[in-house]
Parts: sequence; C-alpha cells; structure tokens
Amino acid sequence: MPDVVLPALNEAAAIGWVLERIPDGYRAIVVDNGSTDDTARIAAEFGATVIVEPTRGFGSACWAGLQAASAEIVGFMDCDGSLDPAALPGLVGYLAADEADLVIGARVADRHAWPFHARLANRFLAFDVRRRTGLDLTDLGPMRAARREGLLSLDLRDRRSGWPLEMVLRANATGWRVRN
Repeated sequence: MPDVVLPALNEAAAIGWVLERIPDGYRAIVVDNGSTDDTARIAAEFGATVIVEPTRGFGSACWAGLQAASAEIVGFMDCDGSLDPAALPGLVGYLAADEADLVIGARVADRHAWPFHARLANRFLAFDVRRRTGLDLTDLGPMRAARREGLLSLDLRDRRSGWPLEMVLRANATGWRVRN
C-alpha cells in the first residue's frame, strides 16, 4: 500500500475532493503546514493521517510527510485540486515494474488551474534541467513517486520551494532512472 504525502496550507476548499479521489489501497498523509482554516479537521474527517509541520515551506512539509511515511513507495502531490489523485497508480506502476526510480507526473496545461506565468516558468525550468542533465522531462510537476528508502538516501536539504528540483537533480546525479 503506497503512502501519498499531501503538503497543505489552507486547502479546506479543495482537500475533500482530493481525498475522495485517493485510490483504494493508498494511505493519505496530509501535512498541515500552518493552515488557518479547517484543512486539518477536514482531512481527518476524510480518514487521512494528519501531521503538523510548524516550519513553513513546501520542502519542510514534504520532508515531514516522508518521515511519517512507512510504505515502500511514497507519492507526493499538491492538494489544491489542480491534480487528480486517480493518476497516482500510473506513476506507481513504473516503480512496481522496475522501469523507473523516480516518476514525475506531467501536467496537462489548464489555463484556469495553471496560470500562464507558472506554465512558462515550468517550461523554462524543465528545458534547463533537460539541457544540464539530459533527462527527457517536459514538466517538473508536483505529482511524483519513488521508493521511500531511496528518497531518504538522497539527503534532500531544501525545505522551501526548491525541494522538487533538488530531488530531480540529486536523483539524476545518483544514477536514478527518472521518468516523466
């Protein structure tokens, strides 16, 4: 049963929809990163494991969730409703079939859920990572999956918004098979 880490900051409006769509057999770990709304309460009502990470930052929340995870495979995704958790088994399938060590879900651009400036910045960053590493990435998206022990061995240090990029760069430097 894979664990899914969902870093959350004031996601009360979307978290119910996200948790309803977590695939059967997956355990949702919601990491409340300082919410001032009902995010944690709603997550608990939906049966998620809720932990509190007082140190603000996407990387801090992801790291706390990874520490709380116990499954062999751990997924990560935003819980703002911009991603459909139903896609998680597709990512996990590459790991289960031993076809990848890190799988990153590529987003389909939605003009409303993903603003133009964010799409442009992501496109540039993915291009730069491809140029530097040779990885065939089109997106550095917030939905990803890998083996827990491998992630711990990467010794990720960024506790802010650079955590996903650091994961890709360290995985590549370690020889991981990274797939988009």
